[in-house]
Amino acid sequence: MSDAIHQVHRPHGDWQILHCNVIAASPPQRFSWRGFWRGLQQCFRLMVGVQDYQKYLQHMRRHHPGQAPMSERDFHRYCLDARFPSQAGKLGKCPC
Repeated sequence: MSDAIHQVHRPHGDWQILHCNVIAASPPQRFSWRGFWRGLQQCFRLMVGVQDYQKYLQHMRRHHPGQAPMSERDFHRYCLDARFPSQAGKLGKCPC
């Protein structure tokens, strides 16, 4: 029955593998409790909808170098207003 659902197309005739490319793996990263803790904090913040201010600053530097970025307080206020609009009829998703 699985053959009927997942049809496999095999080449006809004689064939062989001529060349295999080895993909270079990145060297293993050393485990760091500090890095683990930071990643865990960021994960929980994103789960509850708190955006990462440092990522916002990197984005502003990279894509909008002429503009001054919002302060951290203004950034979080902007994200909360975008996620939970206070104006009636304004529904949206956090764009930050």
